[in-house]
Amino acid sequence: MMSHRSICQCLAVAALIAPCVVATGAQSKVRIIQTNSAGDRVDLIDPATNTVVGEILGIEAGHGAGVAPDGRRIFVSDEAESTLDVADAKTLAVTARVPLSGHPNNMAVSRDGTRVFVGIIQAPGGVDVVDTASLRRVKTIPTKGTIHNVYVTPDGRYIVAGSIEGKAINVIDAKTESPAWTIDMDLGIRPMAFAANADGSTKWIFTQLTGFNGFAVIDFATRKEIRRIQNPDLPPGKETVPEGSDPSHGMAVTADGKTLVVCSRLNNFLYAYALPDLKVIGGAELGGKGAGWVTLTPDGKTAYVANPVTNDVSVVDVKTLKEITRIRVGFVPKRNVTGMIQ
Repeated sequence: MMSHRSICQCLAVAALIAPCVVATGAQSKVRIIQTNSAGDRVDLIDPATNTVVGEILGIEAGHGAGVAPDGRRIFVSDEAESTLDVADAKTLAVTARVPLSGHPNNMAVSRDGTRVFVGIIQAPGGVDVVDTASLRRVKTIPTKGTIHNVYVTPDGRYIVAGSIEGKAINVIDAKTESPAWTIDMDLGIRPMAFAANADGSTKWIFTQLTGFNGFAVIDFATRKEIRRIQNPDLPPGKETVPEGSDPSHGMAVTADGKTLVVCSRLNNFLYAYALPDLKVIGGAELGGKGAGWVTLTPDGKTAYVANPVTNDVSVVDVKTLKEITRIRVGFVPKRNVTGMIQ
């Protein structure tokens, strides 16, 4: 019989990957959904074969993506139209475009699938709340600064929205859909990831920062930064790769909660850090260039790194930290997400 602590640890892990693996049934399949910020398509990659097996067409300048927990719909924040686009996961046809309050960046789907939260980068900013039943924007949650990336915490209790301009992490109560608190930083907030406690609640926020080749660690309970970690220096003979808008952009935590993977655009590496001690395990040198985002398979064994400079996705074995292959996708790949679709 499992102990209470073991059960809690399993629940915490499940919460981290819930948006990816909730869908059930014989027809459910894992897909890496890759948006492209140029052109008009979103690519679907099969991690079993590492090939593009589907395309959602007609979405120009897609930014973020997410999958409904039942696996039947795919959501994409559309920069060209300032809409949240909804595609049928089976036919890959766009079935709806929900007008937003302004130009969007990244987005996140609630754990129960009833809401999609979209970060609005256009002033005055905020987080748009889209009801997935009516497919209407029901409100805009005010934030400090315009919003670049939006996340839902592992337990689903909070929405976390980062502002580059405001240099702030906005924490929003998911139940009331109202601001809870703000964490002010000295640099703009870039991508984030989360570590969970044994009971599934949020332990730490990892956040990348404007102009910094590394990340900060925020204690969720005290709302304070506790560490700042710089990515490793390149080995002798290796040179930095200046392409890309920020030196470190994209991070994710494996489903077992034991490893944090971090993109370094500047070094053109994907680094792995052990949790909870945050010691660097090693790094995978990437053949593609840009290292702008990363997602993991549900088992945490494989990472997919979007390379906006070379228009491809690097596939990295997390255990060996070796690039396995590169997958050609659309122009200037942006964000990617792992989902189970029907």
